[in-house]
Amino acid sequence: MADTNRPGLLKRMLGGRAIWPLLALAVILIVDGFISPGFYDIRIVEGRLFGNLIDILYRAVPTALVALGMAVVIGTKGIDLSVGSIAAIAGAMIAWRIQAGDPHGVVLIYALAAAVACGAWNGFLVAVLGIQPIIATLILMVSGRGVGMLINLIYGGTDPSFQSAFLQGLSTGSMFYIPTRLFVFAGIALALWLVIRRTALGLFVEATGGNAAASNLAGVNARLVTFGAYVICGLMAGWAGVILTADTHTSDPVSVALYIELDAILAVVIGGGSLAGGRIYLGMTIIGALVIQALTTSILISGLPPEYNLIIKALVVLFVLVLQSDAARSGIMSNVWKRS
Repeated sequence: MADTNRPGLLKRMLGGRAIWPLLALAVILIVDGFISPGFYDIRIVEGRLFGNLIDILYRAVPTALVALGMAVVIGTKGIDLSVGSIAAIAGAMIAWRIQAGDPHGVVLIYALAAAVACGAWNGFLVAVLGIQPIIATLILMVSGRGVGMLINLIYGGTDPSFQSAFLQGLSTGSMFYIPTRLFVFAGIALALWLVIRRTALGLFVEATGGNAAASNLAGVNARLVTFGAYVICGLMAGWAGVILTADTHTSDPVSVALYIELDAILAVVIGGGSLAGGRIYLGMTIIGALVIQALTTSILISGLPPEYNLIIKALVVLFVLVLQSDAARSGIMSNVWKRS
């Protein structure tokens, strides 16, 4: 009986969306072990865990935060190209209000409020005015970093630095030997999961992405749901901006979170999401972000010339995406089934 069921089990595994991101992550980590013999070593330095595996988790946090918000927006059949600029604006708000002497806990609220306002702006353009998402968010993508630089100029600074034990503790601190930002990410991701999976919002988002007109007929306010999705995406980008800015304790709107929107979209797609909308995979989106960061780490430790880095990254990502396509999965399952 076990032999009879084995082909069917293998067929279901290969046909699932989850297997390919997990397999890609496992393969990358195994290859890393061959490239760098001490890749899996973890040690404690100055009261905190250090090592390549910890570094992958540590550096994947900003991308994963943005990708989770992007997953919600993509679930509505939208896109947000402005998340990097929103992160830059949040970082500029931090430096500005710290320079103004505000309590640092209040500064965090200001930064997140600015990010929420940016998300609300995108939501207004898309949900209320009906502008196509890629165009609506492109506006803030182009202008947002300029807004960040203008905020810097309010107090006469360019790329100003600051010191904040509270904010830097959220990003670069440690607790029980574990980097603090991992706890911050876990709390934010859990809160988002509860909102999406333990309330009706997740169902409404997926219904809106699947068919907005039918959702309206069923009593779902598709415009309000779309607006809320962009607000959530803005908030998540704001958290990424807080983490990145506190890490460098400098407001640098030009380069902070540069191209993070591309990695976030890739993480969502690698995690099984579809730009056609209708589905949200939060857990697999996190795996997608880890795949991207693990691949980046692999390229760095391999010692390859910098000009090859982006090419190899693009090829590996393309390979994973091809394996996730329905046609590729059907072909693989068909071959496995015939051999079985």
